[in-house]
Amino acid sequence: MKNKLKIYRAMHDITQEELAKELGVTRQTIIAIEKDKYDPSLVLAFKIAKFFKTQIEDIFIYEDG
Repeated sequence: MKNKLKIYRAMHDITQEELAKELGVTRQTIIAIEKDKYDPSLVLAFKIAKFFKTQIEDIFIYEDG
């Protein structure tokens, strides 16, 4: 699954560490999500979308295949 997390972080001028703290995860988790190495749980995806006041589909792009 692709994502625009890094773009959203840049638009809100927030570091990986700050976002991780807000979401209750590690910075390594944010790095892994941004590099498409880890797909977040549905709960975490909702938390990320809520933090940025947007829809999950705006940040995460499902690719069938």
